[in-house]
Amino acid sequence: MVTIREEKFADIAAREALLDEAYGAVRFAKTSQRLRESRLPADGLSLVAVDHARLVGTVRLWSVTAGPDRAALLLGPLAVHPQHRNRGIGMTLMRRAIARARLAGHRAILLVGDAGYYARFGFTAAPTGDLWMPGRFERDRLLALELRPAALGGAHGLIAATGKFEPKPNLNALIAATAQDRRGILRSPARHAA
Repeated sequence: MVTIREEKFADIAAREALLDEAYGAVRFAKTSQRLRESRLPADGLSLVAVDHARLVGTVRLWSVTAGPDRAALLLGPLAVHPQHRNRGIGMTLMRRAIARARLAGHRAILLVGDAGYYARFGFTAAPTGDLWMPGRFERDRLLALELRPAALGGAHGLIAATGKFEPKPNLNALIAATAQDRRGILRSPARHAA
């Protein structure tokens, strides 16, 4: 049975493996990735699908602006493990993510994707005609879903990241911890000697 839940820290490695399998290394070259780099997803808007303790789907939403003054979310990537496709998992992840975004008071969701697939959720290119991405993108694949009427009315300009920055590791602490581990390993055999 597939369960949809919020992503946990322990899911990161499985999520990354799933995204590698679904998109390959090309995912890091996408313009949307520029808006996600070094940022955290929007609070409460990272979902995973789990089947018998195995992560089989993922979707995340990120805080952006649609032009200089319009708060929005950027959805992506959405991925479902190849062995679990065509079972409604992607659709369920999308519906749950949209519902959570709406409940949290967000006004609009943007994404770059297949208009035919995302139209079933209400996404269209109509509100994005005066918006652009920070890099190459296909205009007809820049889609939006307004969660509030006319949320993107008059929006124009660059889509930019606004989410919280991902915490940087404290290199001094990592070096100190590594040194401490090494000292412990070196002393360990002496302690166990008879």
